[in-house]
Amino acid sequence: MSEKLTVGLLQRKCSTDPGANFAGTVEAIREAAKRGGQIICLEELFRSQYFCREENAEHFDLAEPIPGPTTEALSKLARELGVVIVASIFERRAAGLYHNSAAVLNADGALLGLYRKMHIPDDPLYYEKFYFTPGDLGFPNFDTRYGRIGALVCWDQWYPEGARLSSLRGANILFYPTAIGWHPAEKAQFGAAQLDAWRTIQRSHAIANGIFVAAVNRVGFEGPPESRLEFWGSSFVADPFGQIIAEASTDKEETLIVECDLRRMEEVRRNWPFLRDRRTDAYAPLLERWLG
Repeated sequence: MSEKLTVGLLQRKCSTDPGANFAGTVEAIREAAKRGGQIICLEELFRSQYFCREENAEHFDLAEPIPGPTTEALSKLARELGVVIVASIFERRAAGLYHNSAAVLNADGALLGLYRKMHIPDDPLYYEKFYFTPGDLGFPNFDTRYGRIGALVCWDQWYPEGARLSSLRGANILFYPTAIGWHPAEKAQFGAAQLDAWRTIQRSHAIANGIFVAAVNRVGFEGPPESRLEFWGSSFVADPFGQIIAEASTDKEETLIVECDLRRMEEVRRNWPFLRDRRTDAYAPLLERWLG
């Protein structure tokens, strides 16, 4: 494995046409590969608009099996371009059983495995519990051609436990495919603080674990004016001390190509040895819901 790897983050808008979204993503993957991207991550549920803004059983028609049409097409593309692809897909596991999953396709086209979103939100315009069963695969790592990675999804990014467990399995970088944005009624008062909190919590995962973190979000407005979301983009890569190496805008489609020098992990962990000083003998109470 090389001491360096290059990630590509595709920050895109999504239309109401899944076919057009997929075609545009394929084109963007080709561009990222041409620019040197080795591990290319797509935004959460990239084939469609963020349908969880409402509870509508017709949206289950968007789901597909894994392996299935999307992973098969991306597998061929990964093999052709020699890139790793992290793709967030609405997985139909069985009739009435669905997951929000990240499929990891190696540079030879092999499906290395899945991560199924563990933490499922239920908030206004984020009605994910209606659609998704919580994941049951834990927090796996994936040995790709270019490095060992972890792949978590959106709401997972607020939980230090998931980042820690993935990091302890030896990942060099954590990817977070994301769909997060502002409610129109909240942006003026709370928008800046919300975006800052989102950025800060993920930078904290990088610092606490001495690991690279890559978050890729969508942009644009989705939904009718009275209940629309404005996705805030701001896709970024943070180094193992939480310093942001590259960051996209809040409102434009962009492809970030970012080189990650894995020697930085050794440097940071030697000087800030948080993993060494963990008191694993004292953390059993973390398994409880509440200790009050």
